[in-house]
Amino acid sequence: MPIINITSQPFTDQRPGTSGLRKRVKVFQQEHYLENFVQAMFDAIGNTRNQTLVIGGDGRFYNETAIQTIVKMAVVNGFKRLIIGQHGLLSTPAASCIIRKYQAFGGVILSASHNPAGPEGDFGIKFNIRNGGPAPESITEAIYQLSQKISSYRIFECEDISLSDIGTQYLQDMQIDIIDPVTDYAEMMANIFDFPAIRALLCNGRFQMRFDAMHAITGPYAKEILEKRLGAEVGTVINGIPQADFAGGHPDPNLTYAPELVAELFAENGPDFGAASDGDGDRNMILGHGIFVTPSDSLAIMAANADLVPAYQEGLKGIARSMPTSQAADKVAKSLNIPLHETPTGWKFFGNLLDANLATLCGEESFGTGSNHIREKDGLWAVLFWLNILAVRQQSVLDIVRQHWQKYGRNYYTRHDYEEIPTNKANQLIERLQLQLPQLPGQKMNGYIVKYADNFGYHDPVDNSIAENQGIRIGFTDGCRIIFRLSGTGTQGATLRVYIEAIEDNPDKLFADTQTRLQDLIELADSLAGIKLFTGRNAPTVIT
Repeated sequence: MPIINITSQPFTDQRPGTSGLRKRVKVFQQEHYLENFVQAMFDAIGNTRNQTLVIGGDGRFYNETAIQTIVKMAVVNGFKRLIIGQHGLLSTPAASCIIRKYQAFGGVILSASHNPAGPEGDFGIKFNIRNGGPAPESITEAIYQLSQKISSYRIFECEDISLSDIGTQYLQDMQIDIIDPVTDYAEMMANIFDFPAIRALLCNGRFQMRFDAMHAITGPYAKEILEKRLGAEVGTVINGIPQADFAGGHPDPNLTYAPELVAELFAENGPDFGAASDGDGDRNMILGHGIFVTPSDSLAIMAANADLVPAYQEGLKGIARSMPTSQAADKVAKSLNIPLHETPTGWKFFGNLLDANLATLCGEESFGTGSNHIREKDGLWAVLFWLNILAVRQQSVLDIVRQHWQKYGRNYYTRHDYEEIPTNKANQLIERLQLQLPQLPGQKMNGYIVKYADNFGYHDPVDNSIAENQGIRIGFTDGCRIIFRLSGTGTQGATLRVYIEAIEDNPDKLFADTQTRLQDLIELADSLAGIKLFTGRNAPTVIT
């Protein structure tokens, strides 16, 4: 079984985004496409000889096929040991956990996160570094540059390995360990949270919850932890069997794409608590009976109640949030007298802060929350955090949220997504906005006075790296904000994200409908950016 050298040529579209390389499955199925990127990745990450590599993905279509290719290229590139989840499965948080636990050189995670799957859907690949977090831009840029120069790659010609049997096998001198994908992660969760208190809550005969795994990777994790270890009623986890096409669904845990769960939680006799996670298990949606908790509020409430969770009882070193995330967590950080770090969108920007012990909790408005336990956002961890709070406080989600608003004020917040816009139109919209920025400060618009208008830039306090043009911000003198960004997570056209935030401290005005309360800012955002003009859309694709 020889090592064969395959002649190839570059593909011009292999620049990784904030979460690796994401394309349609059919793009990855092109001859040499995956192999080119994998070889560029192995060349970019440094000396791979005698190193340990973790491999796994969310089980979407093409997952196992890609793993077999990566294994046959890994042996040629000198890796000593591979750790692979059984059937090729690893949630993104579990992969980060395993990289850190076994002190691996890094990991290859195969996922397109919350994007649809199947033969006509999306696929993705990214490299996570030794700390368990996504590769920084220095590595992703090196991968891209190498992908544009590649002329050949080497691969080991052999039969596929078994991904179904837990245990050790060998390919030449390379050790391949197929592991249970859930065990290490579940043990980590038991060391973070008060499992006895959560078990008492779930088994008291009164408390009811529902967890929607959306036919994606988190199903086995939720069943093991919630139903088996914590004693939740069998059937608490719905849509819990991972499917290669996510049962034709869109595994994005929000009000639009999890209608079954939302309807149940807003029903007259609905459960007390509901949650969902996405395709690869790193995002979360939190619901109480009759209430949706925005990810921004969720981060703030978790931070304010962190002392109820065993792992965080000694206090938080800081809170980090992405720039478009609402400023609700800022108020908690001020109250706790700890730093608040504002970063660009993309979990990789939190890694340095966590490694330097400058932050403990991190969050993004795009339904991602996490902490220093790993270097990825973590959907099921967030659900367990909320269950721990509920178990200790013995209050409803609605009461906890309302009491938080009464103490800190409410940050009314929404995100409007315009998906699959022609890229040239999206770029024209942003360019037009950019040109307006110098003239906006001081102007009065719809009763709001512009305090600042810029394109957000970030100076990393740990490594002094600079990230520019991370989103257009228009801030007003009363603290309200409108933010515009083009997202890098889609595979067709561009997604325009518009974030709108208003701050309300009047205790008599804390409980209004969000879209109604923000209507004047929503209209202002449209007029500033010419959204209808450039997109041709009368309404967003998704509102969260």
